[in-house]
Amino acid sequence: MVIVSEELVYRNVLGYNKLEKMLEFLERDIETQSYLSMANIMAVSRLLFNDHGVVHSRIVAGSALEMHKILSEYGIEHSVIKDMVGDIEDSMLVTLAGAYLHDIGNSIHREMHHLHGCLIADKILSRILPKIYVNDARKRYKIKQEILHCIFSHDENVLALSTEASIVKIADGVDMAEGRARLPYRTGKVDIHSLSALAIKKVHIVKNLDSSRPIKILVEMENEAGIFQVEEVLGKKMRTSGIAKYVEVIALKKGIEIKALAI
Repeated sequence: MVIVSEELVYRNVLGYNKLEKMLEFLERDIETQSYLSMANIMAVSRLLFNDHGVVHSRIVAGSALEMHKILSEYGIEHSVIKDMVGDIEDSMLVTLAGAYLHDIGNSIHREMHHLHGCLIADKILSRILPKIYVNDARKRYKIKQEILHCIFSHDENVLALSTEASIVKIADGVDMAEGRARLPYRTGKVDIHSLSALAIKKVHIVKNLDSSRPIKILVEMENEAGIFQVEEVLGKKMRTSGIAKYVEVIALKKGIEIKALAI
Protein backbone atom coordinates (compact mmCIF):
# COMPACT_ATOMS: atom_id res chain seq x y z
CA MET A 1 0.00 0.00 0.00
CA VAL A 2 1.38 3.42 -0.97
CA ILE A 3 0.15 6.92 -0.24
CA VAL A 4 -0.57 9.06 -3.28
CA SER A 5 2.05 11.79 -3.03
CA GLU A 6 4.44 14.00 -4.96
CA GLU A 7 7.44 11.85 -3.97
CA LEU A 8 6.04 8.63 -5.45
CA VAL A 9 7.18 9.43 -8.99
CA TYR A 10 10.84 9.65 -7.96
CA ARG A 11 10.69 6.21 -6.35
CA ASN A 12 8.96 4.63 -9.32
CA VAL A 13 11.53 5.69 -11.92
CA LEU A 14 14.54 4.38 -10.01
CA GLY A 15 16.47 1.73 -11.89
CA TYR A 16 14.89 2.51 -15.25
CA ASN A 17 17.35 4.42 -17.42
CA LYS A 18 14.82 5.80 -19.90
CA LEU A 19 12.39 6.83 -17.18
CA GLU A 20 15.06 8.53 -15.09
CA LYS A 21 16.20 10.49 -18.14
CA MET A 22 12.67 11.46 -19.17
CA LEU A 23 11.76 12.70 -15.69
CA GLU A 24 15.01 14.64 -15.42
CA PHE A 25 14.47 16.27 -18.81
CA LEU A 26 10.89 17.25 -17.95
CA GLU A 27 11.85 18.60 -14.54
CA ARG A 28 14.71 20.70 -15.95
CA ASP A 29 13.08 21.81 -19.20
CA ILE A 30 12.35 25.56 -19.03
CA GLU A 31 9.54 25.37 -21.58
CA THR A 32 7.75 22.53 -19.80
CA GLN A 33 8.04 24.10 -16.36
CA SER A 34 6.97 27.53 -17.64
CA TYR A 35 3.83 26.09 -19.21
CA LEU A 36 2.96 24.12 -16.06
CA SER A 37 3.35 27.35 -14.08
CA MET A 38 1.01 29.06 -16.55
CA ALA A 39 -1.42 26.16 -16.22
CA ASN A 40 -1.80 27.05 -12.55
CA ILE A 41 -2.11 30.76 -13.29
CA MET A 42 -4.98 29.97 -15.64
CA ALA A 43 -6.63 27.24 -13.58
CA VAL A 44 -6.04 28.35 -10.00
CA SER A 45 -5.47 32.12 -10.07
CA ARG A 46 -7.99 33.01 -12.79
CA LEU A 47 -10.60 30.26 -12.64
CA LEU A 48 -10.17 29.33 -8.95
CA PHE A 49 -9.91 25.66 -9.86
CA ASN A 50 -7.84 23.03 -8.09
CA ASP A 51 -4.09 22.61 -8.68
CA HIS A 52 -3.14 21.80 -12.28
CA GLY A 53 0.58 22.63 -12.11
CA VAL A 54 3.80 20.74 -11.56
CA VAL A 55 2.85 19.24 -8.18
CA HIS A 56 -0.27 17.74 -9.75
CA SER A 57 1.88 16.48 -12.65
CA ARG A 58 4.25 14.68 -10.29
CA ILE A 59 1.45 13.18 -8.22
CA VAL A 60 -0.38 11.85 -11.29
CA ALA A 61 2.84 10.50 -12.81
CA GLY A 62 3.78 8.66 -9.62
CA SER A 63 0.30 7.19 -9.20
CA ALA A 64 0.19 6.16 -12.85
CA LEU A 65 3.50 4.30 -12.62
CA GLU A 66 2.32 2.57 -9.44
CA MET A 67 -0.84 1.32 -11.17
CA HIS A 68 1.14 0.36 -14.28
CA LYS A 69 3.38 -1.80 -12.06
CA ILE A 70 0.40 -3.50 -10.41
CA LEU A 71 -1.27 -4.32 -13.72
CA SER A 72 2.03 -5.69 -15.06
CA GLU A 73 2.37 -7.98 -12.03
CA TYR A 74 -1.26 -9.05 -12.51
CA GLY A 75 -0.39 -10.21 -16.03
CA ILE A 76 -1.91 -7.44 -18.14
CA GLU A 77 -0.13 -6.96 -21.46
CA HIS A 78 0.12 -3.22 -22.01
CA SER A 79 -0.90 -1.75 -25.36
CA VAL A 80 2.57 -0.47 -26.29
CA ILE A 81 3.86 -4.04 -25.96
CA LYS A 82 0.82 -5.78 -27.47
CA ASP A 83 0.90 -3.58 -30.56
CA MET A 84 4.69 -3.94 -30.89
CA VAL A 85 5.43 -0.25 -30.40
CA GLY A 86 7.98 -0.97 -27.67
CA ASP A 87 8.88 -2.96 -24.58
CA ILE A 88 7.83 -2.68 -20.94
CA GLU A 89 10.09 0.29 -20.21
CA ASP A 90 8.76 2.08 -23.29
CA SER A 91 5.25 1.46 -21.98
CA MET A 92 6.23 2.91 -18.62
CA LEU A 93 7.83 5.92 -20.32
CA VAL A 94 4.62 6.60 -22.25
CA THR A 95 2.70 6.43 -18.97
CA LEU A 96 5.17 8.71 -17.18
CA ALA A 97 5.33 11.38 -19.88
CA GLY A 98 1.60 11.26 -20.60
CA ALA A 99 0.83 11.72 -16.92
CA TYR A 100 3.39 14.48 -16.38
CA LEU A 101 2.22 16.49 -19.40
CA HIS A 102 -1.51 15.71 -19.34
CA ASP A 103 -2.63 19.12 -18.00
CA ILE A 104 -0.11 21.35 -19.80
CA GLY A 105 -2.84 22.60 -22.14
CA ASN A 106 -4.35 24.56 -19.25
CA SER A 107 -1.56 27.06 -19.92
CA ILE A 108 -3.72 28.30 -22.83
CA HIS A 109 -7.23 27.76 -21.45
CA ARG A 110 -9.22 25.24 -19.46
CA GLU A 111 -11.60 24.79 -22.40
CA MET A 112 -10.31 22.04 -24.72
CA HIS A 113 -7.13 21.82 -22.66
CA HIS A 114 -6.67 18.17 -23.62
CA LEU A 115 -6.41 19.29 -27.26
CA HIS A 116 -4.18 22.30 -26.51
CA GLY A 117 -1.99 19.96 -24.47
CA CYS A 118 -1.32 17.74 -27.48
CA LEU A 119 -0.25 20.71 -29.59
CA ILE A 120 2.11 21.99 -26.88
CA ALA A 121 3.50 18.59 -25.90
CA ASP A 122 4.21 17.67 -29.52
CA LYS A 123 6.93 20.32 -29.69
CA ILE A 124 8.35 19.46 -26.28
CA LEU A 125 8.49 15.75 -27.03
CA SER A 126 10.06 16.40 -30.42
CA ARG A 127 12.99 17.97 -28.53
CA ILE A 128 13.25 15.49 -25.67
CA LEU A 129 12.59 12.07 -27.21
CA PRO A 130 15.61 12.16 -29.58
CA LYS A 131 17.79 12.41 -26.47
CA ILE A 132 16.33 9.12 -25.22
CA TYR A 133 15.75 7.24 -28.48
CA VAL A 134 18.97 8.37 -30.13
CA ASN A 135 19.25 5.89 -32.98
CA ASP A 136 15.64 4.84 -33.50
CA ALA A 137 13.60 7.58 -35.17
CA ARG A 138 10.75 5.23 -36.08
CA LYS A 139 10.24 4.18 -32.46
CA ARG A 140 10.40 7.71 -31.06
CA TYR A 141 7.73 8.90 -33.51
CA LYS A 142 5.47 6.05 -32.39
CA ILE A 143 6.21 6.66 -28.72
CA LYS A 144 5.37 10.34 -29.17
CA GLN A 145 1.93 9.49 -30.57
CA GLU A 146 1.26 7.13 -27.67
CA ILE A 147 2.10 9.92 -25.22
CA LEU A 148 -0.11 12.40 -27.08
CA HIS A 149 -2.92 9.84 -26.95
CA CYS A 150 -2.58 9.76 -23.16
CA ILE A 151 -2.85 13.56 -23.02
CA PHE A 152 -5.84 13.74 -25.34
CA SER A 153 -7.66 10.84 -23.68
CA HIS A 154 -7.37 12.05 -20.08
CA ASP A 155 -10.57 14.07 -20.61
CA GLU A 156 -13.47 12.15 -19.11
CA ASN A 157 -15.49 12.43 -22.35
CA VAL A 158 -12.81 10.78 -24.51
CA LEU A 159 -12.46 7.02 -24.67
CA ALA A 160 -8.93 5.85 -23.85
CA LEU A 161 -7.71 3.33 -26.42
CA SER A 162 -4.58 2.06 -24.66
CA THR A 163 -3.85 0.71 -21.21
CA GLU A 164 -1.26 3.46 -20.77
CA ALA A 165 -3.82 6.21 -21.51
CA SER A 166 -6.37 4.46 -19.29
CA ILE A 167 -3.91 4.43 -16.40
CA VAL A 168 -3.11 8.13 -16.86
CA LYS A 169 -6.82 8.97 -16.90
CA ILE A 170 -7.52 7.16 -13.64
CA ALA A 171 -4.32 8.45 -12.00
CA ASP A 172 -5.52 11.98 -12.77
CA GLY A 173 -8.71 11.29 -10.84
CA VAL A 174 -6.79 9.73 -7.95
CA ASP A 175 -5.18 13.10 -7.07
CA MET A 176 -8.14 14.23 -5.01
CA ALA A 177 -6.75 14.95 -1.54
CA GLU A 178 -7.14 18.27 0.27
CA GLY A 179 -3.88 19.79 -0.97
CA ARG A 180 -5.34 20.33 -4.44
CA ALA A 181 -8.05 22.65 -3.07
CA ARG A 182 -6.21 24.79 -0.53
CA LEU A 183 -5.20 27.60 -2.90
CA PRO A 184 -8.63 28.25 -4.45
CA TYR A 185 -10.30 27.84 -1.04
CA ARG A 186 -8.00 30.44 0.52
CA THR A 187 -8.82 32.90 -2.27
CA GLY A 188 -12.54 32.55 -1.59
CA LYS A 189 -13.64 29.68 -3.84
CA VAL A 190 -16.19 27.73 -1.81
CA ASP A 191 -18.09 25.16 -3.87
CA ILE A 192 -18.63 21.41 -3.96
CA HIS A 193 -15.30 20.86 -5.74
CA SER A 194 -13.21 22.65 -3.10
CA LEU A 195 -15.24 21.38 -0.13
CA SER A 196 -15.14 17.82 -1.45
CA ALA A 197 -11.38 17.90 -1.98
CA LEU A 198 -10.83 19.46 1.44
CA ALA A 199 -12.79 16.59 2.99
CA ILE A 200 -10.33 14.01 1.60
CA LYS A 201 -7.25 13.56 3.77
CA LYS A 202 -5.30 10.72 2.15
CA VAL A 203 -5.54 8.44 -0.86
CA HIS A 204 -3.83 5.04 -0.96
CA ILE A 205 -3.11 2.73 -3.88
CA VAL A 206 -3.26 -0.88 -2.76
CA LYS A 207 -2.05 -3.92 -4.71
CA ASN A 208 -4.46 -6.85 -4.45
CA LEU A 209 -3.30 -9.47 -6.96
CA ASP A 210 -5.61 -12.13 -5.50
CA SER A 211 -8.68 -10.18 -6.61
CA SER A 212 -10.24 -9.72 -10.05
CA ARG A 213 -9.70 -6.01 -9.31
CA PRO A 214 -5.97 -5.86 -8.50
CA ILE A 215 -5.93 -2.09 -8.00
CA LYS A 216 -7.72 -0.85 -4.90
CA ILE A 217 -7.99 2.88 -4.24
CA LEU A 218 -8.64 3.74 -0.58
CA VAL A 219 -9.93 7.26 -0.02
CA GLU A 220 -9.78 8.50 3.57
CA MET A 221 -12.19 11.36 4.16
CA GLU A 222 -13.28 13.53 7.05
CA ASN A 223 -16.90 13.77 5.96
CA GLU A 224 -19.26 12.67 3.21
CA ALA A 225 -18.53 15.71 1.03
CA GLY A 226 -15.58 13.76 -0.34
CA ILE A 227 -17.98 11.34 -2.07
CA PHE A 228 -18.41 13.95 -4.82
CA GLN A 229 -14.76 13.57 -5.84
CA VAL A 230 -15.08 9.79 -5.88
CA GLU A 231 -18.27 9.64 -7.94
CA GLU A 232 -18.19 12.72 -10.14
CA VAL A 233 -14.46 13.05 -10.83
CA LEU A 234 -12.80 9.65 -10.50
CA GLY A 235 -15.94 7.72 -11.42
CA LYS A 236 -16.41 9.56 -14.71
CA LYS A 237 -12.79 8.96 -15.68
CA MET A 238 -13.06 5.28 -14.86
CA ARG A 239 -16.06 4.91 -17.15
CA THR A 240 -14.14 6.07 -20.23
CA SER A 241 -10.97 4.17 -19.36
CA GLY A 242 -10.34 0.67 -20.59
CA ILE A 243 -9.25 -0.70 -17.23
CA ALA A 244 -12.18 0.08 -14.91
CA LYS A 245 -12.79 -3.65 -14.43
CA TYR A 246 -9.40 -3.89 -12.69
CA VAL A 247 -10.02 -1.02 -10.25
CA GLU A 248 -12.02 -0.82 -7.03
CA VAL A 249 -12.51 2.39 -5.06
CA ILE A 250 -13.37 2.36 -1.35
CA ALA A 251 -14.30 5.56 0.49
CA LEU A 252 -13.57 5.52 4.22
CA LYS A 253 -14.75 7.84 7.00
CA LYS A 254 -12.65 7.38 10.14
CA GLY A 255 -11.70 3.91 8.92
CA ILE A 256 -15.26 2.79 8.21
CA GLU A 257 -16.34 2.06 4.64
CA ILE A 258 -19.11 4.40 3.50
CA LYS A 259 -18.96 3.95 -0.27
CA ALA A 260 -17.64 1.40 -2.73
CA LEU A 261 -17.24 2.13 -6.43
CA ALA A 262 -16.62 -0.65 -8.93
CA ILE A 263 -17.53 0.02 -12.56
